[in-house]
Amino acid sequence: MKTTIDIPDALAEEAKAVARRSGATLRELVVAGLRAEVSRRETAAPVDFHFPTAGGDGLAAELVPEDVVARSYGLPS
Repeated sequence: MKTTIDIPDALAEEAKAVARRSGATLRELVVAGLRAEVSRRETAAPVDFHFPTAGGDGLAAELVPEDVVARSYGLPS
């Protein structure tokens, strides 16, 4: 399939130089890179992050930012 993509000139020049040094064509380099990126994204583990929150009665106006961070992460005050 033929398609047209727009990439930065500097990246295109760098890619051409890499392809030339390795004895490959630019097409081969692009196809290999695209395959690697597609594979990486398909096999990437989902991010399992739970943002810690502080229990209580809502915003405590007397807290300074350092106390908010400490409470959010369960750090000693």
